[in-house]
Amino acid sequence: MSNRLAAETSPYLLQHANNPVDWYPWGDEAFAKAKAENKLVLVSIGYSACHWCHVMEHESFEDAEAAKLMNAHFVCIKVDREERPDVDHLYMDAVHIMTDRGGWPLNCFTLPDGKPIYGGTYYPKETWMEVLVSLNDLYSKTPDKVLMYAAELEKGLIRLSAIPDFKPTDEPISMEFIDGLVKKMEPGFDRTFGGYGNAPKFPMPNNYEFLLYYSYVLKQSKRENEADNITDYICLTLDRMARGGIYDVLEGGFARYSTDTIWKAPHFEKMLYDNGQLLSLYANAFKCTGKKLYSEVAHGIYTFVIHNLMSAEGGFYCALDADSEGKEGEYYVWKKDELMLLLGDDFTMFADYYGIHDEDVWEDGKFILFRKYDDEKFCEKHQTLIHILDKKKQEWNDLLVPYRKKRVAPGLDDKILASWNGLMLKGLVNAYNAFGDISYLDTAFKNANFITGKLMEKDGSLWRNYKNDKPSIPAFLDDYALVADALFELYQSTLEEKWLHSAQQLTEYAIKHFYDENKNIFYYTANYHKSLIARKTEVSDNVIPASNSVMANLLFKLGHCLAKDEYIKISAGMLSAVKESMAAYPYGYTNWAILALNRYCWFYEVAITGDDAYEYCNTINKQYLPNKIVLGAQYKSGLELLKEKFTEGKTLIFVCENKTCFAPVHSPAEAIPVIERVK
Repeated sequence: MSNRLAAETSPYLLQHANNPVDWYPWGDEAFAKAKAENKLVLVSIGYSACHWCHVMEHESFEDAEAAKLMNAHFVCIKVDREERPDVDHLYMDAVHIMTDRGGWPLNCFTLPDGKPIYGGTYYPKETWMEVLVSLNDLYSKTPDKVLMYAAELEKGLIRLSAIPDFKPTDEPISMEFIDGLVKKMEPGFDRTFGGYGNAPKFPMPNNYEFLLYYSYVLKQSKRENEADNITDYICLTLDRMARGGIYDVLEGGFARYSTDTIWKAPHFEKMLYDNGQLLSLYANAFKCTGKKLYSEVAHGIYTFVIHNLMSAEGGFYCALDADSEGKEGEYYVWKKDELMLLLGDDFTMFADYYGIHDEDVWEDGKFILFRKYDDEKFCEKHQTLIHILDKKKQEWNDLLVPYRKKRVAPGLDDKILASWNGLMLKGLVNAYNAFGDISYLDTAFKNANFITGKLMEKDGSLWRNYKNDKPSIPAFLDDYALVADALFELYQSTLEEKWLHSAQQLTEYAIKHFYDENKNIFYYTANYHKSLIARKTEVSDNVIPASNSVMANLLFKLGHCLAKDEYIKISAGMLSAVKESMAAYPYGYTNWAILALNRYCWFYEVAITGDDAYEYCNTINKQYLPNKIVLGAQYKSGLELLKEKFTEGKTLIFVCENKTCFAPVHSPAEAIPVIERVK
């Protein structure tokens, strides 16, 4: 028999719809029942691609004995953390305070009013049963003690969510400050296998976007040796990730993270947010290096996403599960005899290329395709040529992919989230800029039209999610920030002003409903969202850049594009607010560090006018020039920075700094050295 979750749209909640647990979705009904019956509440949070969420469901939530105990003494709520990150943030903070650790599944017990009292992550069934009995006994016999602890924990959550009274400063960002950030990061650089620190290793694309920009600034400042040192580390990391098992060489796309230091054994779920950011990163790294591998990886990401995560309407789904047939990675790994049978005489060469040797076994006699060598070294070892190896790889793919597709595929989380679509949209635009392939841009247009047509309202408000032809949850700050940022990126590649206007409309809405001008920071929830215990902010960058850092960068760029000093002032205040935190822990503030570079650097507005504006724009965008924005039009435009810049029969490029323009030039070849010029 199904429970209340059967009426939900979230794939994660639907996974639990046939549990014997009497689950409620998040909402007033559950808390009203808890208050009426004076029961503790269990808030259990996870997501559809989470391996340990599946394990706990199978062990405890599908178990009649455990369900009977849960139903008798608790009101049980299931939450999809991707749909309701505000709820996840709150109870994750509570569990961190209580246990100094977190993760998913997240299980937090609360009073009937939602105030947390106890929590943790995954529990084996035996331990879970003990927790249920103990908590019910404690609340039944000593409720005052539980209420007192809840009150103290609530104070801790409020303190944790409090925003310091930041004041903007006119003190400029210096190169010494930015150098200091990188010096603090460098001891964690893995110079052997790439990445940061030890296992597990996450891709963390934004960290490498910052380092790419930093190495560019070093190079333009004639600090070539330091620039090469940083660039070498970035390339080592991108090469190793691309050759590792974390990247699916057969069907494209990256898994969420590597469980080891060498990027071989991934946690196999594939998330849209990772692949959108990594598409941007590999495209930008290609601009800097011209490495063929980066083009191949970018195309692989694109192929994976459009074949597996794209809806007919143009929206992108969230994820593919880690598990299939009840086992993690079962879809992706190989047995040696399978490969020998499929590849025949090619097996020996294939085995050396992809690490199919006895010492390379992953688990249960199975192998993960993992490239120990780059193609040049492999060809040297096997005395063959690159184009012959390329042909071989394609032949191997043509054999293995159809065979693998006969297996049970990982589950699809087919909800659509605005923020993650923004990341993918930006990745598509960056890939178009780097490679010039019109298919990237066509897909970007389809996605942008979906977002503005299905998720965005006329007043500039946004919906977070979309499933079964409708949205249902009002958007949070990350949705506004990441979608607006992507639409602004699309404008800069197409010069179609409707995308710029949509980006501005979303930004204005976010300022009105999320921004606290007294604190110089944006809240994660809008002023009309239903209040939880504490109204949180998201400041520190993680696997996805913080919504505040995205907004700060966007306001800086939009402010320059639209000649809106108030945007730039807000951005400066936000950067001032986190400057001390950046210095203390730069690894968690790399998107803020990009803004610091923009404020330190010779940042330019590049205005292009005339018949060839779009072609000139494309040429400039093919170069790695992070210290600029591009705007332009073929004909007259109402944009402040384009006024009085049109000359009949000519296409002109104006490179401007703080609204002051150099003499116009007539080609990208003349403009690019001006943009690259050191002050």
